[in-house]
Amino acid sequence: MNTASTSSSETRRALCAACLRPRQTCICHWVTALSNQVEVLILQHPMEVSNAKGSARLLHLSLANSRLEVGERFDPARLQAMLSPERRNVLLYPDTEDAALGLAKPEPFDPAWLRTPLRLVVLDGTWRKSRKMLYLNPLLQSLPRMPLRETPPSHYLIRKAHLPDQLSTLEASVYALAQLENDATQYKPLIDAFDGFVAQQASYIKRSA
Repeated sequence: MNTASTSSSETRRALCAACLRPRQTCICHWVTALSNQVEVLILQHPMEVSNAKGSARLLHLSLANSRLEVGERFDPARLQAMLSPERRNVLLYPDTEDAALGLAKPEPFDPAWLRTPLRLVVLDGTWRKSRKMLYLNPLLQSLPRMPLRETPPSHYLIRKAHLPDQLSTLEASVYALAQLENDATQYKPLIDAFDGFVAQQASYIKRSA
């Protein structure tokens, strides 16, 4: 038995306890510690957990006031507890209605809420998976939505977008926080770090091509 080869293989497979990626491709050096006023609840589709191109884990590790939960259909009581009433919940999702899905009509977003404690609820998944998560969780359907407008072009060049103006989970969340907190510069360091993360992932793609 070649113990050196086995040891090398085990090292490659060992996961970082923080970012949950192999140690050789750890992204923790891109974590940018920031204090966010608006709480962020990230609901991650299970298929995104091991996706190397995913940005939700980096977002969660960077934001002091954030929580990441994995699931597709959440137990209603558990989800209700996550959406606890000490903060008003706002869903980061386009405000267009899709009658074909038969979704409940969300409550309109009231700008007066900007003066109250808020929680930004983020669905992390492909466009199709995030729509399914919304469909499977009626509690999410009734939340007022936070649509993004006039955002910069995406820096997320390693993953095919469903729409021309579609952003990564990290980018969309950061721009939403900047809008809700009325601070355009607070989260720029995280966007800069995200560029480094994208470049790191792109280098792996080039090597395997």
